[in-house]
Order: sequence, then C-alpha cells, then structure tokens
Amino acid sequence: MNKQIKAVALISGGLDSLLAVKVIQEQGVHVEGINFFTGFCVEGHTHAIRKKDRAKPKRNNALWVAEQLGIKLHIVDIVEKYKTVVFNPRHGYGANLNPCLDCKIFMVKTAHEWLQKQGFDFIISGEVVGQRPMSQRKDTMPIVACESGANDLLLRPLSAKNLPLSRPERYGWIDREKLFDFSGRTRKPQIALAKKYGLVDYAQPAGGCCFLTDAQYAAKLTDLWLARGRKTYEMDDIMLLKVGRHLRPRPHFKVIISREAGEGNFMQGYRKEFVHLKTESHPGPMALIDGEPSADDIELAARLVARYSQGRNDAVVELELTDLAGKSSIIAVNPMQPHEIPTDWYV
Repeated sequence: MNKQIKAVALISGGLDSLLAVKVIQEQGVHVEGINFFTGFCVEGHTHAIRKKDRAKPKRNNALWVAEQLGIKLHIVDIVEKYKTVVFNPRHGYGANLNPCLDCKIFMVKTAHEWLQKQGFDFIISGEVVGQRPMSQRKDTMPIVACESGANDLLLRPLSAKNLPLSRPERYGWIDREKLFDFSGRTRKPQIALAKKYGLVDYAQPAGGCCFLTDAQYAAKLTDLWLARGRKTYEMDDIMLLKVGRHLRPRPHFKVIISREAGEGNFMQGYRKEFVHLKTESHPGPMALIDGEPSADDIELAARLVARYSQGRNDAVVELELTDLAGKSSIIAVNPMQPHEIPTDWYV
C-alpha cells in the first residue's frame, strides 16, 4: 500500500508530453522520462549551421521539457535498431517516408522493455486521439498498445477518458477523473492547460521534428537508396541529406553543393571522405561528389559548382579539385547556365 508508483514517460520535447507528465505528477507518481535518438530528429542541427536559421533557439526540447518538469531524462540511442522500422514498416509509410505507426509501436515496446528492467509500473504517452493521421487514430491506438506488448500499462493522460481503462486507473494508482478527454487536431485545450500550469516558451507544433515527414528530405533518402541499390544509411548520410543542394546528373554520382558559408564549413568535415571541389578564382561554394565519377563527370560537376559561384557569368571559373588521396589540382571550366541544368537533376 505504501509503494511509490513509478512511471516512465515518452518525452518528445513537445507540449503534449510535457502536459501528460505534469498531469500524472500532480497525482503523486514518480516520473522519469525516456527519449529515443533515431538520428532523424536533430532539431538544432540545421539551425546551428545555416545563417538564416541562426536566430532560432538552439536547444534540445526533450532536455528542456525534463528541466521544466524536474525529472530525470534517459536518452537512448536506437539508431541501428530503428533501421528495421525505416526500411520495412509493417503498417506502411505516411505521406513521405515516415513510418509513424510502426515508429510509435517500436518506441512504446522499447520503453516497455526498459520499464521491466528498471522496475517501473507503467508508461505515459502524450498522444491525443485524432491528432495524427496514422498513429493517433482511435482505431490505431489499441494497435500500438497491443503490438508493443505494453497493453494496459500504456496510459495517455490527455485522452484517457476517450479510451478504455488502463491498469493504472483500474488499480487505483491514478484517479481517472483527473485525466482528460482531448481529441482532434485543435491545440486549444492543450494551450489552455499549459496556461493553467504556468508553462511558457514550449515548442510550437510543426509536425514534429522528424525529417522523414519532410517531402524534400524523403526524396533525397529515396534517391540515396536507388543509387546504392538497397535501403541503407549511416549517420553521416542522415546528416549530409540535411545540407546543401543535391544534384544527380548521372545515376552513378551526385554533387552536394553548399548554399552558404555555414554549410560549406560543415561540409569541410567530410572532405577526406569524398572527392571535393572548391572555387578558387571566385568566391563560391564547397561541393562534395558522392559516387565514382569519371573525368567527364568531374568536369560536369565542376561546371555545376561554378554555376553557383560569383563567377557564374564569366567565361571561365577555376576550381580546386581534391581526390580521395588528398591530391589537389586546379581545373578551369565554363560555368553551366540555368537552361543547361534539367530540373530532374535536383534531388
């Protein structure tokens, strides 16, 4: 009767998970958070690199939420295990390459495994019925609970009154009357509750921080899979897909061209792993060549890079070419003109 009930909460960094924990904390439950690192949700990455995003706050929202709540946050690296979810989602993809339902099942399952090892009693999720088209429908929420193995140990405090009783409610660990019946895509109830708790400066909803929901990013990842002939990626792939212009003039190679100095500086970190180009005669971008380019391919890539330099209107632009062995040489090319660049080269 005197046992301290303990819950582990899925902390995404958004308002819903923040509120879900706050509601349960008020009932005297000890809560700790768990946040999963997949590699696809790096909120501050492009903000830190690109000048145009430099004014945006650079914080890890999951850590910020944990700080506001005064709870311990466990950050779990699932990069390798998560690949099976991205490559072969049982329930399919969303509008892009987002395996939202399989993702939620995987994360709840992993949290349930963690719970069992750590001796915690139940799982908290900030899900709201009807808020997401794949994972948060009333017909898919039971699928998450069942296929994750968590079953009735999964409690969604913001929508609990719209759902069957969970074990924490049945066992009296939680008072159901103090939970909520939020539903739909409107954020007004959550905003009102946040105001009641005095919570400010929380992350604004924008479809989540997962790059797999972004159409442009998904197209680049699909292109990478097609070029390699199989579904595969490493952390460096994930990061490079977020920066630069990606152009594939020929199936066996592509060119990644920095759009500004910040991206160029970031891409310098990969210069030993790729054949790369940098304009010499004029200010211009840094570019990486991914693939196995021939001499003709390199000249074509150089003309593309020259197109985005300040010498784009000149007859000749000189570039420094550095191969994988670190050997450099200077090549001079005629910058490619816009009408010479087919739209389907842009990934």
